[in-house]
Amino acid sequence: MSDDFELDTDDLKRRMDGAMSNLRTEFASLRTGRASASMLEPVMVDAYGSMTPINQVGTVNVPEPRMVTVNVWDKGLVGKVEKAIRESGLGINPQLNGTIIMLPIPELNEERRRELGKVAGQYAEHARVSIRNVRRDGMDQIKKAKADGMSEDDQKFWESEVQDLTDQMIKVVDAALETKQAEIMQV
Repeated sequence: MSDDFELDTDDLKRRMDGAMSNLRTEFASLRTGRASASMLEPVMVDAYGSMTPINQVGTVNVPEPRMVTVNVWDKGLVGKVEKAIRESGLGINPQLNGTIIMLPIPELNEERRRELGKVAGQYAEHARVSIRNVRRDGMDQIKKAKADGMSEDDQKFWESEVQDLTDQMIKVVDAALETKQAEIMQV
């Protein structure tokens, strides 16, 4: 029976890649002094009785490097969209122009850059924890197979496979964090 054990490393890798994908999304929402439509992705608007992503109530555009605009489709939601942006913690002051909300992106000061660097570090740590949780699941499967009669050599082989995969993904997270922090600190 023990020879039949085959750890699904593709599944573990897919789950670890999911943590990386989530990290990239979180990094995209961090403002670095340049306008980006993705910085509004986490903003949810109370529209029609439910919380709705901002891109489902209007068109998000980046007409110039330091400006994001939101063209709200329903005039009745303009105030709610503006309120959602103000309360989102992005540090942007929306300006109304009819149904278009303009978001001028101010230069980041040194203190705000450091703050964003810490937030990026927290996002990376969440990704590392997710990757380690997947690693733990893999190790638990190996321990269960060992209890079912897997040889010690097979156990060591699979444990090293899982650990190598984990180490690779942690390096990817660290590299992504380093790149993001350099981007944030760039003046």
